[in-house]
Order: sequence, then structure tokens, then C-alpha cells
Amino acid sequence: MANLLDQLKAVTVAVADTGDIDAIEKFTPRDATTNPSLITSAAQMPQYQGIVDDTLKGAIESLGEDATEAEIVTLAFDRLAVSFGLKILEIIPGRVSTEVDARLSFDTDATIAKGREIIAQYEAAGISKERILIKIASTWEGIQAAAVLEKEGISCNLTLLFGMHQAVACAENGITLISPFVGRILDWYKKDSGRDSYESAEDPGVVSVTEIYNYYKKFGYKTEVMGASFRNIGEITELAGCDLLTISPALLNTLQETEGDLPRKLDPEKAQDMDIDKIEMSKHVFERMHGLNPMATDKLAEGIAGFEKALVDLETLLASRLSKITAEA
Repeated sequence: MANLLDQLKAVTVAVADTGDIDAIEKFTPRDATTNPSLITSAAQMPQYQGIVDDTLKGAIESLGEDATEAEIVTLAFDRLAVSFGLKILEIIPGRVSTEVDARLSFDTDATIAKGREIIAQYEAAGISKERILIKIASTWEGIQAAAVLEKEGISCNLTLLFGMHQAVACAENGITLISPFVGRILDWYKKDSGRDSYESAEDPGVVSVTEIYNYYKKFGYKTEVMGASFRNIGEITELAGCDLLTISPALLNTLQETEGDLPRKLDPEKAQDMDIDKIEMSKHVFERMHGLNPMATDKLAEGIAGFEKALVDLETLLASRLSKITAEA
């Protein structure tokens, strides 16, 4: 009997949700995703200290000897996610997602500029933009920025997505891919309801992604759905058949070590026959639906704040490492 990971890969693109290059080599995913928290975590691992140091040294070389510590750290900070992305692309055959600074989540123009800058860094390293997904928070402003980038041929991955209003706005704006956060939705409902657990089929995160997937397939949207942020393998097996699922190394390992039958749960043909109402999206509708969804409101704000904190931690880590490099020089 085949393991669950091999069966999942037959109906869904399995993506590694990590900055840990060793883990990516182990599970051979087609694609990989990163975020500020994952990059910060990876940057602290001894085996990746060389990537951090090389990025800092490259920033020093670019800016010159007269550059201040703050200037060097800022440039290295801007380049580090791409540095990890380049290493990851040496391993995987597909795409890597690299995230725009979460502190720009409500600034459309700045998000557009940062997305272009990330692509320019990859292209300067000889990587085609077809292998990159620019990751942006699913605020209204972020979605509008992604729409502009998509028209320029820059593919985007809209993250921190918790509600149908975000999903519909992304699809209407021609976004390449969305990442609805299954586990974080479950976290909110467990806290709100006082329940310890949900059956996998009733898991609020699973239900949300299933509804989004069926909506997209019913109305023929090209935007891909990539479930993310899983808490257990039950959430993953209930979404077998989703376009993509981005999974942590720990859960990839569990899937690989578990044998059993894995039936397909999501099917585009079945979605065609479902009775689903079309939502006419606008900024007003988006804001109204967001305001009526306390889970999405809470988790989007919390997610952005969490990524912002990870970025501050990363800047602190880079400053500390730069001091050591300078002292050794």
C-alpha cells in the first residue's frame, strides 16, 4: 500500500512550506513557499549561516566601506529572502514564493515597487520571473497591487487569506494563486467556540477552502487554490484534490510515513453541478464582507502583525551577525 504523500501527489501539487533547504531536498516538492517567520527561523540555523553571511558581505560590497550598519542591514534584509529563494530553486523544478515586506500590506504603490524589486533581484541572478511567485497579504490594497503586477507578467501568491471575499477579489483580479490558511481558521474557531477539536470534514478551515475551491471551479476562474497552515494530516487528506497544498516538513514526514487509502475529496467536475451563487465584488462589498467576518478580520490583522514581528527579529539577527563579521575582518 502506498504512503499518503505519494497518493496526495497524484491528485494535488505538494509544496514544501519552509525555508529549511535540507527538508526541501528530502521531500522533493515541485514548489516551495517561504514567509518572514520561516526565513527568520532558517536564518538562525547553523547550516545556513553561510547564506546569511554571504548576503551581508554582498550588501557591504554593494554599498562600499562608508556605509552605515543600518544601511547594510537594510540592504541585506531586502536580499536575504531572495538568497534563500535562489538556493531553493537549485533543488526544486517549479516555483518559489517570496514575500513582500508585511509592513507594506496596506500600501498599494509600495507593494508594487517591492514586487518589481524582488523580481529584478532574481532576474539579476539569472532566474526567470516565471519561477517566482510574489507573496502579498490579501488586503484590498495588496490585491490591487497584485493585479498590477499580474498585468506586467509577474505572478502573485496572495497569502493570509481567511474569507470568501478575499478569494473572490483575487479571482476577479486575475491573481495566479491564493493561500487560504486552514489551521489559523481552525485556531480561531476553537478559541471562539471553546471546543478542543473538530472532525476533519467539519474543520472550519477545511470547509472554507472547500467552498473557495468549488466556487472557483464552478465559475471557471483560473486562479489556483493552495491550502496552507495545516495543524494535522486530517486537514490535508480532506483537501486531497485541491490545486496545491503547502505543507510543513513535519507533516510531510507524517504523510510519507503513513500508509492507507487517500480518496480524492475535491473535484472540479463535481463543482460544476453545485448550486452556488455568484458574488459581485467591489471595494464596498469586500469591506462589508470583511467587517461581517470577525474571524477574517482578527486573523488577517494578527497574521500581518506576526510577520511584521518576524521581520523586526530578522533585522536584529542581521545586525548581530554583521557585528561579528566586522569584528572578524
